[in-house]
Amino acid sequence: MKGVFSMKRPTLYRKRLIPEECILLKDDELLYRDEKTIITRWNTLKPKKTCTTVSPATSSTKASRSANFKADGTQICWYCDIVTHSYDEATDTYVFTDLLADVLVYPDGFIKVVDLDELSEANETGLLAENLHKALRTTNALLTEIYAGRFEVFTAPINAYDHP
Repeated sequence: MKGVFSMKRPTLYRKRLIPEECILLKDDELLYRDEKTIITRWNTLKPKKTCTTVSPATSSTKASRSANFKADGTQICWYCDIVTHSYDEATDTYVFTDLLADVLVYPDGFIKVVDLDELSEANETGLLAENLHKALRTTNALLTEIYAGRFEVFTAPINAYDHP
């Protein structure tokens, strides 16, 4: 894969609502970037490795897809964070805001939706404001693609890279 943008590393931030924090992703390794997709790889605190792709452009399913691997390279699951983002072209900076709902897809096909309690709490306390509907629509769109057997469209960019 060859990105349209330069492979100069953009500045990446992950913004969480619960707990409220905005973290510079300084240790992410940029693997690929074009106008629609960013792929990074990073190590977690637990003994596993993660490779993430985010489609920040016009995708109806704005979710980061992370392939999580055990230390021996065996895949644990796909972890899909429902996100929104902002991009500042002048500084080449992305801020990915976690909209709390997550979808896990396991190698055996089992699907699990998690953190809906956090989504509800964020709505009740006003943290989501206009993003509640975006979170629900995006989760629904992603699940629709998964149930229709089209999840590989989202995972193919990561699968193009060597994993741990």
